[in-house]
Amino acid sequence: MIEDLEQKAISLGFDCFGVAQPSLTKSVSKNLSNFISLKMHGDMQWMENRLSFRNNPKNLWPDVNSVIVLGVNYFYGQSPLSEIGLKNKAFISSYSRGNDYHKVIKKKLKLYTEWIHRRYGGEYKIFVDTAPVMEKPIAVEAGLGWQGKHTNLISKKLGNWFFLGSIFTSLNIKKEKEKVTNHCGSCTSCIDICPTNAIIEPYKLDARRCISYLTIEYKQHIPKEFRKKIGNRIYGCDDCLAICPWNKFARVTNETDFFPRRELNKPSLTKLLKLKDKDFRELFQKSSIKRIGRDRFIRNVLIAIGNSGKKELSHIVEKFILDKSPLVRAMAIWAMSQLIERNYFKYLRGKYVLREENLWVLSEWFKSNE
Repeated sequence: MIEDLEQKAISLGFDCFGVAQPSLTKSVSKNLSNFISLKMHGDMQWMENRLSFRNNPKNLWPDVNSVIVLGVNYFYGQSPLSEIGLKNKAFISSYSRGNDYHKVIKKKLKLYTEWIHRRYGGEYKIFVDTAPVMEKPIAVEAGLGWQGKHTNLISKKLGNWFFLGSIFTSLNIKKEKEKVTNHCGSCTSCIDICPTNAIIEPYKLDARRCISYLTIEYKQHIPKEFRKKIGNRIYGCDDCLAICPWNKFARVTNETDFFPRRELNKPSLTKLLKLKDKDFRELFQKSSIKRIGRDRFIRNVLIAIGNSGKKELSHIVEKFILDKSPLVRAMAIWAMSQLIERNYFKYLRGKYVLREENLWVLSEWFKSNE
């Protein structure tokens, strides 16, 4: 049965396959609980609210007897590290340059479960990073790879450029693959390269410091201590993934939906800044980027422009000081503080500050140019 399942999975475009029992080791549950208790999940309250489901898959669905875990390669053949620091270009994480992986993989999972049901019966629930499922530890148990020191999954044959999807099933499927031995050894490349020191020790990530968290999940004003370190990254960060030596085994994906769309491959910061809400929704309608909304997106673009050193962009940025969103206004002020002379910044403060009522935005006027 299991060979039949694996062959079908590969024929549908999945790159790796494994089966695990619907349970987590005590160490995984303990680590998750510690992560939450130390507030390292930041304001991702959904993690804390559904902790019991994450700690025990049977709490999520009592009828589950096996978990099929599948991986889909999204590597398009180029390391993104060379794009860090391109002053007038925006860096978008590799996984978001193509079409939304949730939809692409969910479609494959539906086809797969329909086939399994016709052949073997049973009931199913499918998940692609949208439910309280500890996909990485379960994938380790299923033999797909090991969690590296950056906490992401690493595969001997794919490196770490792959998505995970899981199928909870009522079928009892015999597990054949054993856990893969951790092969990180003494390597600390992912820890050393992290711009914000978010990997506070091997296998432990503080999300509050992670650029991916700050630019995607975080809904507030990004703390000043991280803004310069963000550089030109406007959506996510691939540094710890891209530097991993195991990527020497990565191969180019067969899934065309994951190849970068032209307009999302090193896009112009100036063009992105000019996006109205309608333009934003149209540009990103097929992308996972759309979920952060226009305001957070422009917040991120303004930080990147502030880091660009392109003083000639200040006249465009100034228009955003009166934007409807406090997030945008605050980062426009910060960006201006990085692009213009101190005396001109004081002039602008005198011009605009009396129009402002938001305390966060006001604080930028009095702290950004210090």
